[in-house]
Amino acid sequence: MAGMSAEDPPAPTPGPERVIRVLMVDDDALVRAGLSMMLAGAPDVRVVGEAADGAEVPAAVDAHRPDVVLMDIRMPRVDGLAATERLRARQDAPEVIVLTTFDADEHVLRALRAGAAGFLLKDTPPAEIVRAIRLVAAGEAMLSPGVTRRLISHIGAGGADDRRERARARLAPLADREREVAVALARGHSNAEIARDLHMSVATVKAHVSRLLVKLDLNNRVQIALLAHDAGLTD
Repeated sequence: MAGMSAEDPPAPTPGPERVIRVLMVDDDALVRAGLSMMLAGAPDVRVVGEAADGAEVPAAVDAHRPDVVLMDIRMPRVDGLAATERLRARQDAPEVIVLTTFDADEHVLRALRAGAAGFLLKDTPPAEIVRAIRLVAAGEAMLSPGVTRRLISHIGAGGADDRRERARARLAPLADREREVAVALARGHSNAEIARDLHMSVATVKAHVSRLLVKLDLNNRVQIALLAHDAGLTD
């Protein structure tokens, strides 16, 4: 699967009282039907609605209140990039996983910068799709270090120095501990792994991540990871 590897931590499994509500956005009705059938076998995941274009996403989110949106990138009117950016700018926005047929598509990187929590190939096995949904619903990222590096490599060389300087300027006000957490996120580490490596509790890690999001004016941990990569903190 694109987006996860064997070294990734196991996905948290919600308790029986926790049902993850999913909205599917894809202009292909067969893709939507196939995904619905695949997800029907997971007792803690429920497809609550569908949309055929990014233009339909705001109304669908208002109507169905999903926890996670599976978002196709290529759609005829409003594509998944624009729809993701608009959705994640909303207060209390659901998490977004973008769907693609390409493993190293520059559009995927743009979607992650817009606020998506990760991405899936459309031919990903059902169990891994469910695992990804559980991960992002629990507030975890779903990008392994290898996938993050591949995505970063698809940023054009032009303007790279400017990006690095801008990223470093944004990260300059961070405290040392916050910077360490940002670097760990950029390396694809889970909250539990960061807690172990930095000798702190998982609750403290979550608090640092929350402060980073506020200080950097970002809306998820993937964006923190990308910013740290842009700044060269993992070189």
